[in-house]
Order: sequence, then structure tokens, then C-alpha cells
Amino acid sequence: MAVQRAASPRRPPAPRWPRLLPPLLLLLLPAPSDGLGHSAELAFAVEPSDDVAVPGQPIVLDCGVEGTPPVRITWRKNGVELPESTHSTLLANGSLMIRHFRLERGGTPSDEGDYECVAQNRFGLVVSRKARIQAATMSDFHVHPQATVGEEGGVARFQCQIHGLPKPLITWEKNRVPIDTDNERYTLLPKGVLQITGLRAEDSGIFHCVASNIASIRISHEARLTVSGSGSGAYKEPAILVGPENLTLTVHQTAVLECVATGNPRPIVSWSRLDGRPIGVEGIQVLGTGNLIISDVTVQHSGVYVCAANRPGTRVRRTAQGRLVVQAPAEFVQHPQSISRPAGTTAMFTCQAQGEPPPHVTWLKNGQVLGPGGHVRLKNNNSTLTISGIGPEDEAIYQCVAENSAGSSQASARLTVLWAEGLPGPPRNVRAVSVSSTEVRVSWSEPLANTKEIIGYVLHIRKAADPPELEYQEAVSKSTFQHLVSDLEPSTAYSFYIKAYTPRGASSASVPTLASTLGEAPAPPPLSVRVLGSSSLQLLWEPRPRLAQHEGGFKLFYRPASKTSFTGPILLPGTVSSYNLSQLDPTTVYEVKLLAYNQHGDGNATVRFVSLRGASERTALSPPCDCRKEEATNQTSTTGIVIGIHIGVTCIIFCVLFLLFGQRGRVLLCKDVENQLSPPQGPRSQRDPGILALNGARRGEQGQLGQDEKRVDMKELEQLFPPAGAAGQPDPRPTQDPAAPAPFEETQLSVLPLRGCGLMEGKTTEATAPCAGLAAAPPPPDGGPGLLSEGQASRPAAARVTQPAHSEQ
Repeated sequence: MAVQRAASPRRPPAPRWPRLLPPLLLLLLPAPSDGLGHSAELAFAVEPSDDVAVPGQPIVLDCGVEGTPPVRITWRKNGVELPESTHSTLLANGSLMIRHFRLERGGTPSDEGDYECVAQNRFGLVVSRKARIQAATMSDFHVHPQATVGEEGGVARFQCQIHGLPKPLITWEKNRVPIDTDNERYTLLPKGVLQITGLRAEDSGIFHCVASNIASIRISHEARLTVSGSGSGAYKEPAILVGPENLTLTVHQTAVLECVATGNPRPIVSWSRLDGRPIGVEGIQVLGTGNLIISDVTVQHSGVYVCAANRPGTRVRRTAQGRLVVQAPAEFVQHPQSISRPAGTTAMFTCQAQGEPPPHVTWLKNGQVLGPGGHVRLKNNNSTLTISGIGPEDEAIYQCVAENSAGSSQASARLTVLWAEGLPGPPRNVRAVSVSSTEVRVSWSEPLANTKEIIGYVLHIRKAADPPELEYQEAVSKSTFQHLVSDLEPSTAYSFYIKAYTPRGASSASVPTLASTLGEAPAPPPLSVRVLGSSSLQLLWEPRPRLAQHEGGFKLFYRPASKTSFTGPILLPGTVSSYNLSQLDPTTVYEVKLLAYNQHGDGNATVRFVSLRGASERTALSPPCDCRKEEATNQTSTTGIVIGIHIGVTCIIFCVLFLLFGQRGRVLLCKDVENQLSPPQGPRSQRDPGILALNGARRGEQGQLGQDEKRVDMKELEQLFPPAGAAGQPDPRPTQDPAAPAPFEETQLSVLPLRGCGLMEGKTTEATAPCAGLAAAPPPPDGGPGLLSEGQASRPAAARVTQPAHSEQ
């Protein structure tokens, strides 16, 4: 069926573009108008909406269109155009009237379904949003009220549930008489719930509900309410009998969140949001003793609502929660705009829609679904439509359709392709021939008409597998009808098309042609060699996974440099990046060769010469460590340090005792200590430096001592340090300047030698060993044995005494 609006006979002719109007100026001009105040666009002023029809009754689906006459209007049902019939009539204003709405019975089809209004004029075609038409129905009750017994002052609740289209209106009757809704103790909720608070004896009776809509009326079963005597008045914990249910609504509907609480004393019911946001006051009311009503819900009302029953004056509370989901049908934030573009350029439409859940966007071209492909691209979740290289076949009306579970919406825009008169036709006979692995020669013939003003050609190039936006262009002079395209990739398919350009614009594009570059053997791989040992090598290179796509890989050869034949080839896949060679002769220089191959042959090889002789010599000079021996040495060293610490501490203790008893003139012979505590000690230069560090000698001193000490044998020591009985011998020590600092001034407490240590006259020399905890006074002028007197005990030691380690023998 179709209705057509006749065009006015006095309508002036459509304007023509000036013959020489530059394409740039054409972009600035608005879309042409018909001169009668009508928009040249084709758009809907009124669209059909979802509705519920009563079987056997008429229903009208509205549709109003604006645009340049003549406009033809048709209707679709479930995507199929409705045929003309006496059952449905197309009104003069474009609306559809179904005279007797029917359900499917026998072989008669049902009138239920999705309806669309379709409008078309000379500029294109548009389709309205889908309107779902359903038959009015009423089911039986699936929840009936139940008998209830309550105490005076308590709460009673009845509920009945029934499904229907449209949503049934539920009322209540007591003893076959409608309930007085002015009674504040009676609360009727839209979902079919009756609440009675503050029960009294006169509330007893028989209750039932009545459901009605345009389809039918239903009456539920009856239920008796019995109110017993007054309660005991005993304390009862607050409790929530019925909490809020999860709801899914559409914007502008009313949300009813039920909450029935009991307790003694009567609890206080409050509401909050789980996310902490305020519920607000606009459109919010509390019905009865705790039911939350939200009128005209919006998406911002979505959330989890918590009902709390609090005992007055305490923090005792009980809670229940329910989730409210508010959906919003799709609506446009940005509509697509009609545009005019010269032929060969790019046109772009943008539309943005919002809704809850987020809508899905599709595009239509003259009522047909438009998908990506060719010169059509969809980006940004289909919100942007781009058409490149537009031509006369692209001139149409494009629609953006946004749809979600809550509803759909559409917006349209028109694309006008501008053509300058006298433009040349498309280049002809375009051919592409592969010349090499990186070059293709493209040839063509000039257009058939309007070739005098051609100033050149533009060749459009892209990989056949790439989207159109990745193409690039190369300009060619007007006298050239072939062009060599270079810098291409081997074994790759390319697409080519050509346009001829004049000062007034470009011709339409030629027919695209495809050509593939020739294949070639792969380039030599970079190769590095690592010596792993005296008889093994590791070869490293970069993998080439693409070789596997062309039946390729790597070939490895090696040989001693003195021989003529190679070992190999060793075939390796393109994903491998290393290979080890073992059991090689460490005295031989090896030549290693690696190349890549594919179905076109072997590539050039990378060659390396490697000698293992250096690795063999390094291995001999640096034998592997004897870990067991080193571990034993470490353990011995650690044990010696521990013993040295104990010995040092013991000597310090004896030193302190010596100082305490020094004022009585007692002499402590080091030899006695030696016999009890320590094994023989070598010369100072041979002792563990750790002992020196424990006794105050700095690391710098140890190094200096190690460098400056004079290694002497036992006879030299006896000459330098005569026995204590050798009195009268001249003192070989040099005279010391009183102003000069005392030698070894920093070591006031020195280590006591544990063996062969006696009190004797000795010389200050760096070859002597310290006596821990014992300071020796300078020898008296008569050369007698040096003793620590009371006055001398506190003075720094000017000399250290020692005895060779063999003095015990």
C-alpha cells in the first residue's frame, strides 16, 4: 500500500549550479531547496509508537513526513512491506489504520508485530523507528491473597499478582465492598499489595482483589483476616516482614519499594542508598508506614536501596535491600547533518546517542542496512560513517539508528554529490604488471571525453589487504600513460586506480586493478657467534616467522677452514634463533655459514670464522676451582679468627689484672701465660692480619708493616734482642727526640704473645710481636730488667718485648 503526495504544478525548477563554479565554492552552498519553504531533506515529523490493541477493535499507527514532494509512504510489518488490503488502510496523512485487530487463529495471521513507516522522494528513502504492537491480554491470577491472623495494633498484609497487557489496575474489596482509600491505616500499592497497620477488631473480614484492563476483568480468591485480642505488650525485636524487591523500570515510570516492619515498640523505618548518595526529595514520598515511592524515575535513581527498621531510642536495627534498575531508550546527543561534497572527495556523517543500557548504532542507506567495506568505513563504535571517493551512486539519504532494550530512535541526513560540467570521464584500460619484487608498472588510456583540460593524473595505491584509509597517491603528468611504482613489498598484492584532474575537479575513479609483486629470496640474516667452551659454539640470529608462510626457514653449514666440504645443510624453521655446535676440535679454525630460504630460493649467506684455541688456553690457565679445598680453607680461616678472638679477650683480662696488682711491684711473666693458652707464634710478619686488627692496629698500619718489616732469621732476632741477663750491653736504640711522637702511639694495648714471651730489655722494632694486655716500661738506666712500677703503669709503652717462638725449647 502506498500514498503519494502530488507535487505543486507551480513549483519553480530546481536551481542549476553555474557552469564554472569552483568546487571549493560548492562546499559553502547549502543544500538546494524547492522554493516552497519545504526542506529538501526527507524526515519524519511524527513516528509510530509502541501500543496495545484490543482484539476486534480498530487501531491507528501515526506517521507524518516532511520533505520535497512528491513523497511516497508505505508501511512494513516485521521488515516486509504490507500489501494493500481492506483489512488495513493507509490514511491520507500517512498513518496506518487496522480496522479489526486480530490474533492468529486457524490460518489467519496475527496483527501483532513490529511496524515501520517508510517515506521516499526523489532524494532518497527513510524508515521510521520500529513500533511494537501487541494484543491486550489478561492472564489468571498466579498469586492469590492468603488468610491472615493478627493481633490488635499489629500489621496485616495481602497480596495478589496477575499479568496482563496493558498492566492491570488492581483494587481491593472487603466483604464485597471497595475499601475506603481515605483510611490512613490502609495502604494500596500498585503492584497488588494491601497493607493494614494498627489492626483493630473491626478490620476482621473477607478480602479479595479485582484486576482490570482493556482486555478483561479478573477477581481473585477470597481471604479472611482475623484480628485477635490485644498483644501481651512484651518487648519484641524489630523485624522486617517484607523487604524491597529488585525492579527494572523505564524512565518516567513509578517505582514502589515496599518495606513492612514489626516489633514492640513499633520500629522506625528509614531508607538510604547503599552507595551513600542522597535519595533526594523531588518526586519522593513514603506511603503508609515505610513504603518508598519514586515518581517519574530517571537513570540517576538506579542503585541499591536499603530499608532499615530501628528500635526507638536504640541502635538496634534490621535491614533489607533491593536493587532498582532504570533503563532509558536511545536518544541522540548529536544528529547527522546533511552535506554536499564534490565527486571524488570524502563524505563523513557523525551521530552520537545515549541511553541505558548504551545503545547500538547501525546505519541505513535508503532504508537498507549499510555495513563497512569497499570505500565505506565505520569508526568509533559505528558513530562515524566515512565514505571515500564518493560518486553518483553514493548520493542518498543516510540514517543513523540507535537501539537498546528500552527503545529505538533514528535520525537522517542527505548526501549530495556535486558534479562540475565538462569533467573528463574515468581513465580506461588500467593494467598493472609486476616488474620485480618491489616494482609494478601501471598503464592506462586517457578518458573518452573532455580530455583537453586534463592537467595530470593521480594514481591511488594501497595493499589489497589494507583498509582504504591507508592508501597513498602518486601524481603523474598529463602526457604520461604509465607509471612505475617502486618501494613495494615482495610477494604482496596491491590495488591501483586512477583519476584524471582538471582545474575544475577530478574525474570519477577508474575501475580498480590488482597486481602482486614478484617474490625474492630472503636477505642474509645477521649472525653472531658465542664460544661456550673449548669444543662448543653457540650461533645466534634474529628469527623470521614470515619465512614459514613462504615455505622457508634457515640453512646452516660449517666446516674446518682447512677443508673444502661443509657439514650440512642443517635445516631450521624460521622461528628458531639459535643453534649449538659441539664436539669441535679446539685447535681448529671453523667456518660457519647461515642463510635464509623460501619458495623463491636461497638467499645470500652470512659467513663467520671462529677459533676455539683461545678458549682452550683460557680453560687451561684458569682451571675450575676446587670448591671442596676452598671451602676447607674458608672453614680453617674462620676457625682461626674465632680462636684469635678468644685469645685476645683472655690476654686483655690478664692485662687488667696485671695493672691492678702492678702497684705492689708484682711481675707477671708472659711465659706462664704462654704455657697455658696458646700454640707457638711466628714472627709478626707471619701472623694473621685479623689478629692485628683485633688488637687496635689499623688496616693502613698492617699494610705498612707488611711492606716495611724486615724478614730476619732467629740469629738476627737474638742479636737485636739479647736475653734479659745480658746487662751492660750498650743500648742499640737510637736516641729519640722528645718532641717526636712515640712509635706505635695508637696501639697502647698490644697483644700479649702467648708463647716464649718474657720480660727483657728489647728494642723498638717493627719486627717485634705485641704482647696483649701487657705494656713494658722502658729499661732502667742500669740496663736491668724492665718492670712496671706504680708510676710507670699509666705511661704509654715505648717498647714492645718479644721472644722467639723457639724460646721454650
